This record gives sequence, structure tokens and C-alpha cells, in this order.
Amino acid sequence: MVTIPSTPPPEPHLHRRIAESFGIDPERYDRNRAPYPRAMIERIVAASPGAEFLDVGCGTGIEARQFVAAGRTVLGVEADPRMAGFARGTGIEVEIATFEAWDPAGRTFDAVVSGTAWHWVDPVAGAAKAARILRPGGVLAPFGHVYELPSTVAEALAAAYRRVAPDSPISFAGRSAGSILDGYQALYARAADGIREAGGFGEPELWRYDWDRSYTREELLELVPTSGGLTSLPPDQVAEVLAAVSTAVDQLGGAVTLRYATWGLTAVRTGQSWRPAA
Repeated sequence: MVTIPSTPPPEPHLHRRIAESFGIDPERYDRNRAPYPRAMIERIVAASPGAEFLDVGCGTGIEARQFVAAGRTVLGVEADPRMAGFARGTGIEVEIATFEAWDPAGRTFDAVVSGTAWHWVDPVAGAAKAARILRPGGVLAPFGHVYELPSTVAEALAAAYRRVAPDSPISFAGRSAGSILDGYQALYARAADGIREAGGFGEPELWRYDWDRSYTREELLELVPTSGGLTSLPPDQVAEVLAAVSTAVDQLGGAVTLRYATWGLTAVRTGQSWRPAA
């Protein structure tokens, strides 16, 4: 089994260069990143007291479009103008800013959601801002995918990545005590800690959805470059990593099935008066 260290790299929100590198090819990102489980979308919609949603780090609008399809009104906040431009082209209203710097201009919302992006937000400052803009009973719901490659492919990917980018803050698969699917719970446990420290919310509820998706070699070679470890690398280094992945997939017959976990949490804004934690 392919594993990672017991927790993901600390404080990913400090690595802004990586956080803002995904827009290098927004079309590829949108085409290849998987949508979120329908049951998860329905869970968040049911937890919200109304229809007005704010999507933090909306990217190309993948989850925003899912919430719109579920009858919600969605405003996106996105730091990367390239990603924001793509999302706008799909009908999503987007304002360009980091969430910490974004001006709500007195607006309030029934839900603040964030799809595979909340780890780029300061966990305490982000939760405090969410508490200020959520109506009482509103819900904060960060969530995100993580997938597990077959061991042969993951080991080839990790070895190639270490060759081309040994000093990157992104940690790729190694050998440790647990699956990467389990290890990413740490991101949402950290988010829950930030919510508790910020105040203004009830106890966060952590949850997980497991599912599988099959990929041909060509499909996997389209997906892998959308990962944060590769979006900031020059094309020749990306090509070297993808060549290693291609060879490994061919050894498995030209197709693979990835195990996915979608982790997330919901925290309900209390109706009590609130002030930032000291």
C-alpha cells in the first residue's frame, strides 16, 4: 500500500506560490479534476439554512456548478485570475482575492464552502472571517478529494519527483504507517482546530466519503499534472515525471483504478454574539 507520513506538510497556507500555480492550465484542471460526491453536496445543502453560498478558493468552479445545480446561489472568491476567468466563463460569479483579504462589503451568507482549497487559507483567520459573514445557523463546510495510486505507479511518481524537485515543500508518497486516504484526515482535523480556536461555531463534524474511479493511461497523464507538486515545475521536469508514470501504468496493462476519499467537515454558526478569539 502506498502511504504518506502520518500528517500532510504543515501550514500549507504559507506556500502561496504553489497555491496560485493551479491556473497554469485551467482548462486541463477543470476537465480532469473529479466532481464531488452527490451525497456530499446534498449533505451540505441540507445543513444550510438558506440558498446563498460563498465558495472560497472556487478555482474553475467545479463544486460551485454542483451547488448551483442543487438550487443554490453561489459567489466565488478566487486568488488566481486565470482560474477565476474560467469559472466566470461557466456562469459562476467570482471576485478575485485571497479569502483573508477579500472584502465582503457587508454581505452575509448561509454557507461558506471550499472545495480542495481550505488548506490554502489560514485555519484560524479563515474560520474567524467565515463566522463574521455567516448568518446564525449558517454552515462552514471545507472539503476535498485525495486519491491513492496503485503502489507501482505511486513509487515511480515519487522517485521521479524526488529526482526533479528534491527541495519542494510538497511531500509525495513514501512509506509510513497509514494510507494517504487516512493521512489527509489531518488537514480537516487542523481545520477543525482552527474553527474551535476562532470561536463562533458549534463543534465541527468530520466526515468522509470513499469511492473509486478508473483511468486509462492517457486520462491519468492528464490528471497528474493538475497536482500541486507539478503545477509549479517547468515543462521538462513535468515531462520526466509523466514519463515515469506512463511506464508504470503500461506495466499494469495501460489502465488503473484509483481509490478516492473525499474528506470534509461541517460547523454550524451559533446564534450567540461573537467576537474574534484573543
